[in-house]
Amino acid sequence: MPSILVIDDDQSTCLLLKRTLSRCGYKVICASNGEDGLVKAQQLTPAMIICDWVMPGLNGLDVCSQVKTIPELSTTFFILLTALDSIEARIKGLDAGADDFLCKPIEMNELIARVRSGLRLHQLSQDLKEQKQLLEAELAEAAEYVSSILPKPLSEFSFQIDARFVPSRQLGGDGFDYFWLDENHLAIYLLDVAGHGLRAALPSLSVIKLLRSKDLNWVNYYQPSNVLAGLNCCFQMTEQNDKYFTIWYGVYNAKTRHLVYSSAGHPPAVLLETKNNQLTAEKHLKTIGFPIGMFLEARYIDQSIHLNCGSSLYLFSDGIYEIKEADGCIFGLNKFLELLKYHKLEHQRNLDLLLSSLKSHHANEQFDDDLSIIQVDFL
Repeated sequence: MPSILVIDDDQSTCLLLKRTLSRCGYKVICASNGEDGLVKAQQLTPAMIICDWVMPGLNGLDVCSQVKTIPELSTTFFILLTALDSIEARIKGLDAGADDFLCKPIEMNELIARVRSGLRLHQLSQDLKEQKQLLEAELAEAAEYVSSILPKPLSEFSFQIDARFVPSRQLGGDGFDYFWLDENHLAIYLLDVAGHGLRAALPSLSVIKLLRSKDLNWVNYYQPSNVLAGLNCCFQMTEQNDKYFTIWYGVYNAKTRHLVYSSAGHPPAVLLETKNNQLTAEKHLKTIGFPIGMFLEARYIDQSIHLNCGSSLYLFSDGIYEIKEADGCIFGLNKFLELLKYHKLEHQRNLDLLLSSLKSHHANEQFDDDLSIIQVDFL
């Protein structure tokens, strides 16, 4: 049985509304002033509130404004009782959050009709709220699944790998992986699908599974440019809901310390070299190439580099530096690289500390874009 809270300092109006609505099968509670009404509203969370506009202390506009800020009452339908029928008065009521109006003196048939209509809208809002909660729960489960398939930190004799993924929502379009092709060669990549949410997460998962299973036909997984060409053939955006992605893919020979890499529209991987706790070199590893899926005729090239002891390789998505600072300006790649160099010289180079430092520059609690980072330390 829907419950209705009536707030009015006129006892005769309260009794009239309670008697009329109770006969219609509704549970009616009364409050004689705005302060008492707010207390009862939070205690009872009624489906509807009918509140007089003009009252001593908290008037109807004040009560309405405060009710609409309480999450538990977000779907409560609010009707203002008023003798004011001007457009200006109704605008004030709507701005305060009122859902409907009833003019005094109250016509009982109109009252009952507006109550029925308001309760239907309340039930619809309640159903939508429950569906949203169910969807969020399912997305949370999906996010746990995505996290479960991403690789764990890897520690070998000559190198160590750590990584972090922070989605802007519960699901995101970033993805990464690293796995052995044989006892000496390690494949490592990071990709970023355009967009956010489930539509971006699904292509990312498809790429991870496809590369991990090595199911790309006629592809040499030891040759990064060939891998990107194979992905470009499989993931044309016209066949993937207009979703394209950027990627950086490399193959590291642990025996010779040689890295071959290729990229497709992705931010450069950054190699930082140090000696005696001093930064000696900063190299940006990137090749020319369109994002995967944009053009079927796109071509990709390989480049290579020898990795010295004490160097660190960083792969990341653009979400890690395209964040808004408190002044509204974009943090930017250059500032992020300075932060990265400072991080490299820290005694304990924990990626959680790096992300914590990055969040201190961000204006909001949640990042606007997905962000991922991989750190490879060559021992």
